[in-house]
Amino acid sequence: MASLSVRIDLAPGGRLGPGKIELLEKIAALGSISAAGREMDMSYRRAWELVEELNALFPSPLVSARSGGRHGGGTALTALGACVVANYRTIEQAADAATRAAVAELEAQLAATPTAAE
Repeated sequence: MASLSVRIDLAPGGRLGPGKIELLEKIAALGSISAAGREMDMSYRRAWELVEELNALFPSPLVSARSGGRHGGGTALTALGACVVANYRTIEQAADAATRAAVAELEAQLAATPTAAE
C-alpha cells in the first residue's frame, strides 16, 4: 500500500521527519531517551545524537533533562518540543489530505502495471 511520509528540510543539514518525531513522542510518553530508543530498536547513543541534533536546530531545546530525586531523573519534552511535534503532525495530516486522491491513483496505476515477467 502506498503511503506519504513528510520530511521537512530546515536549516542547512537539518531535517525533521517521521523518525525524529516518533522519537520525541516516545520520549514524552516514556520520560527517557534510553527507553524511547529501546522502543524504536535504536541504541541509546543514536537516540542521544538525534536529540542533540534536534536541540541544536531550534533556538531552545526540544528535550530537557529532569533532575533525579525520589523517582529518579529522566527527560521530557519542553513546551517548544511539544509544539514542534504538534505542528509536524498538523503538516503531515494536511499533506495526507491534500495528496490522498493522487496517492490512491498512483497505487491503482502500480496495481495495473504489468510486471516484467508478463
